[in-house]
Amino acid sequence: MKQHILRYACAAALCAPVSLTAVAQDASPASPVPADDSLNEIVVVANRAPEPLSKVGNSVTVLTDADIKASQLPVLSDLLAQTPGLAVARSGGVGQPTSIFIRGAESDQTVVLIDGVQIYDPSSTSAYFDFQNLLSNDITRVEILRGAQSTLYGSQAMGGVIAITTGEATTPLEGSFNAEGGSHDSGDVGGSIGGKTDTLMWHVSGTWLGTSGIPAFDEKLGGTRLCASQMGGATGRLVYNITPDLDLDLRGYYVQSRTDFDGYDTPPDYDTFGNDNEYGKNSQLLGYAGLTLRSPDHTLTNRIAYHYIYTDTRDYDPDATGGEGLVSTETFYGIGHIEREEYQGTWQFVPGYQAVFGAQHERSSIDSDTPAYDFGGPMPIDAYQTIDSGYVQLQGEVVRGLTLTAGERYDRQNEFGSHTDGSVAAAWALNEGQTILRSSFGQGFKSPSLYQLYSNYGTRTLRPEAGETWDAGVEQHALGGRLDLSATYFQRYNRDLIEFYDCESLIGCPNPSGGYYANIARAAAHGVELQAALNATDQWTFTANYTLTETADRSPGSSTYGNELPRRPEDAANASAAYRWSVPLTTSVTLRYAGPSYDDPANDIKLGGYVLADVRASYTVSHSLEIYARVENLTGKHYETEYQYGTLSRSAYAGVRASF
Repeated sequence: MKQHILRYACAAALCAPVSLTAVAQDASPASPVPADDSLNEIVVVANRAPEPLSKVGNSVTVLTDADIKASQLPVLSDLLAQTPGLAVARSGGVGQPTSIFIRGAESDQTVVLIDGVQIYDPSSTSAYFDFQNLLSNDITRVEILRGAQSTLYGSQAMGGVIAITTGEATTPLEGSFNAEGGSHDSGDVGGSIGGKTDTLMWHVSGTWLGTSGIPAFDEKLGGTRLCASQMGGATGRLVYNITPDLDLDLRGYYVQSRTDFDGYDTPPDYDTFGNDNEYGKNSQLLGYAGLTLRSPDHTLTNRIAYHYIYTDTRDYDPDATGGEGLVSTETFYGIGHIEREEYQGTWQFVPGYQAVFGAQHERSSIDSDTPAYDFGGPMPIDAYQTIDSGYVQLQGEVVRGLTLTAGERYDRQNEFGSHTDGSVAAAWALNEGQTILRSSFGQGFKSPSLYQLYSNYGTRTLRPEAGETWDAGVEQHALGGRLDLSATYFQRYNRDLIEFYDCESLIGCPNPSGGYYANIARAAAHGVELQAALNATDQWTFTANYTLTETADRSPGSSTYGNELPRRPEDAANASAAYRWSVPLTTSVTLRYAGPSYDDPANDIKLGGYVLADVRASYTVSHSLEIYARVENLTGKHYETEYQYGTLSRSAYAGVRASF
């Protein structure tokens, strides 16, 4: 306990001279905004409706368009790794599978929204969203909501929600272009065009990134094959005002990629991970069509919408038929479909009070197989599930400065039946909003995936995973809006977690395949998030954050009881300093620290801690032209986020952005 107190004290001392981004406020490591702006920051993710942060009791971090551009990072997960409460693990270089853990929750317990549409892959083992192909080129805003949020977002929202917004036009005609090149034969290009009139807004964009990559199998361990990756995509949105109170909203998102990776069937030792010739192809399509109708006095807003998500993942091994008796070079394919119809209403029934309510029907399906291993004939999975949901949340400023929020949700799935979740939150703005106290409690659940239910290892009687989280914190603004400080304590507990149980023998095993999925695991986590942001002068800006996340396996009777959960460092911190020169030049230095962690539930494989240093510079040639450059991992530090998988050493990039 003394060690933890000392750790808190050291982190607090760090926050005083530098700036840690306030909870629920712009969190760029290089370009924070004054605290006065953050007091009126409007967020949508916390209540599924626009609300000032001063009235939000949940813990939220916002990354604005300026934050994303200042980071210069083309892959969004690299920027998310610098925000409090999040840990990121990637199986190699750019384009490899990427997992995000919020406050110690599992990576499949995070809801991801792209332009308001929840997206995940129902054909994957745990039905989660892989961040590997998510590029930042046309992303203009990210809102990160931490803690269990199933009341408004349903299944998977046990850890939190990451809401991503792509570009919208604001003038009659506008466009942008960016291009970047650098280490590992990397190239990144993107562009957009759009326009807005009194009745019509339209915006389309495209992006492509390619790199020769690094060995996915760590070079320090003998990795030699460069794992190249190419990914490209497009986004589009059209909003047409049919009448002043009726809007038609169409949205689209598409991405396609091809990525090399190493595997475990490396000749001649087929049980050892190492250099391999495998590669995968992936595509994702998201479509949205909605109608929004407002009452004449704009106190009631009704929205009906249809969502469509399609995912197609295929893996290949050119050596699969090389004498091992395998019948195809296609080692896996997974096709997933999601169709969702929803209604949402927002009603300001009296001044200062608001109700958000809605209903939703979702049907997801899986079509999957491993053709290379179908020795006795095809063994595909072809199944579906449905979930019907209803929710309501009330919010009101009960006394001056004190806003209370409470909600409840009901879900019914065709296999496990019904499930109910609730949440409460409070935000109390004191001292004219300079001090904000926040606290929230939320419940979350995750429906069993289609693979866990219907594969050869599936169990039709699985219950949903469930859990609760609570947090409490304080946010303080000082020095006339130049200094923001915040501290948040959180706890979480998850039960009925679904794990694969490997039978030691087929004798007595309920599944003839030799293993099965069961609700056998529990887990807990608690910790602290400290943040601050300081605009010391008109030239100097400092930011930093520190997160302590203590995780533990609480599975009764398990040999891993009490162990840390894999790939979630207990300590993590970020700090940066940016200087705006007298000429239109901005330079910054960013440091990222991740403490030691374990790669396996048994805590036998330890991943060492590391510190990464990045430097950036950007020069504004004109209001419509910018050139920039950066060096990542300046010291060439070798580190791992997953055991035996490589990471990027020192890398340098330069690029240009133009707009009209």
